[in-house]
Amino acid sequence: MFRIPKTSGLFDLSKTSAAKLFETALYPWEVLGSIADFIRHLGEKLDPELYDKVGDCIYIAKDASVAQSASIKGPCIIESGAEIRHCAYIRGSALIGAGAVVGNSCEIKNALLFNRVQIPHFNYVGDSILGFAAHMGAGAITSNVKSDKSNICINTPDGKITTGLRKFGAILGDFVEVGCNSVLNPGSIIGRHTIIYPLSRVRGIVPDHSIYKDADNIVPRQNV
Repeated sequence: MFRIPKTSGLFDLSKTSAAKLFETALYPWEVLGSIADFIRHLGEKLDPELYDKVGDCIYIAKDASVAQSASIKGPCIIESGAEIRHCAYIRGSALIGAGAVVGNSCEIKNALLFNRVQIPHFNYVGDSILGFAAHMGAGAITSNVKSDKSNICINTPDGKITTGLRKFGAILGDFVEVGCNSVLNPGSIIGRHTIIYPLSRVRGIVPDHSIYKDADNIVPRQNV
């Protein structure tokens, strides 16, 4: 039986400092409108021995690495061991988890990156949630607005679910691998341990433990 992925089935919430944000969220996209306020409240509680406050609601762990050429706007938290590389652009409302990588010329806006997420090369991540150790290949992006600017629906085999959101990129479960130059269309949800082939155009829900070759060729992933 087909089931719509719920928060508990996509993420290990022990791998993010945003766990409390999900406490009442049956589906993960329900928290997208609350990320900014959550970061503001969390930032006020951070230990100044471990974090520097470097701007208006911008908190950076003392052991994080941030390139001088990076542009960061608040509210934003960059956690322990994270690496923000050359010309990265963090537009605000972003929580960058411990050990995560935001690479060369990547852009992030209104997003949660769980610990050890990697978006290392020319990626756009907007209005999205990336689970523990998820990885996006070079040039892979989340498309977060429909061409007609209407509210985004989740496409399922049982019909469409209206989210009420005009901006909603993608949800990546833990350990998802997205191939280079793929586009995750608005409202895409990728289950845990799934691999997306390079140059893919993804829409709707891709089950966990799968290999997505194209929309008509999704096969079980073995030995995970």
